[in-house]
Amino acid sequence: MNGTINKVILIGHLGDNVKMHYFDGGNSIGRFPLATNDSYVNKQTGERVTTTEWHNIVVRNKLAEIFERYAKKGDKVYLEGRLRTRKWTGDDGRDRYTTEIHVTEFTFLTPKAKEQQNGQHHETNQPASGQQTVPGNDNQAGANNADADAPETGIPDDDLPF
Repeated sequence: MNGTINKVILIGHLGDNVKMHYFDGGNSIGRFPLATNDSYVNKQTGERVTTTEWHNIVVRNKLAEIFERYAKKGDKVYLEGRLRTRKWTGDDGRDRYTTEIHVTEFTFLTPKAKEQQNGQHHETNQPASGQQTVPGNDNQAGANNADADAPETGIPDDDLPF
């Protein structure tokens, strides 16, 4: 095979709020765990078994700021990204490896109405469907001009999360 692909698609729940780190020059990085569940019926006992897999998620710059502002522990999200393995040295001096998903695109799946029912006003400026798709742009080179055809919402542009 001539080419390769490194793409991850996940739908899961945030296991914690986004932890942000800011750097000189205005760059930022956010990290959070994401839980995905798998369930099956044990053929021997007939009981339903659910397993949870935890993923280390990394968002950068504008995507990190959006996640910090609008996402919270327990929210359901759709993520697309790439696998990256990072090498680091532990306190004991041994090399350690961590596999992370570096997000390039995401969609919030937790409906705004549900958050308000729980008594948690979490302003997201999302469409009535409760879903908001935000493409990532690691290099900031190509801006998405799909907004030009979008209907007027009455919300000032500077208040939008992207």
